Amino acid sequence: MSLPKTLAEDVAKNLVMVARSLDEDPEAAYAYAKVALRLASRVPSVREAAGFAAYAVEKYAEALAEFRAARRMTGLQHLWPVMADCERGMGRPEKALAMAGEPEVQKLDKAGQVEMRLVAAGARRDMGQAEAAVVTLQSPELASNSQQPWTARLRYAYADALLEVGGREEEAREWFAKALEADASGATDASDRLAELDGVEFVDALDPDAEDDEAEGHEEAADRETGVEGSP
Repeated sequence: MSLPKTLAEDVAKNLVMVARSLDEDPEAAYAYAKVALRLASRVPSVREAAGFAAYAVEKYAEALAEFRAARRMTGLQHLWPVMADCERGMGRPEKALAMAGEPEVQKLDKAGQVEMRLVAAGARRDMGQAEAAVVTLQSPELASNSQQPWTARLRYAYADALLEVGGREEEAREWFAKALEADASGATDASDRLAELDGVEFVDALDPDAEDDEAEGHEEAADRETGVEGSP
């Protein structure tokens, strides 16, 4: 609303394309975000969108700079967890962990606090502290049977952390199952992780290599039945 009408429309169109492209084509989203940023760098929503686009293409230093700018402009704290995750992306898990203990975390809504817990656990794992990551994820939100937008990801992260500790495969399997139960949108690959723990191997029916392997297997079986060991 702070921009002239024509410029506002141009910026809005680019922001819409950032949102549409972010998951499927992050490089395209990043390009649209750069255009919007060039047109309206003083608009907080543009800086935030540019931050997420940079984050999606793993330009963590650039993403962090944009998130900081958006936070300065608005005074809001909702970007704190993703800012901490940018620190992880730049190889500074200690900084991310320190941010998890800052007063800003208390100003986050429940979803933001859960996200911060996930980032902190990831930082612990980055530092080789698998047991501490497990403890970090243990929370009322994890124990709750309520289905929230973050439930599947939180349960999945806990299962993955248990698996890294070692010797807790059964617990991990249980939590992957709980994650799958809550994952109606398919946000995680909990079903694949469960299958892997159960020793189930999936074959892509469209994979020509898989078809060749299957055909070869049938031929070998037929040779054994007829007593033929192979072609001359």
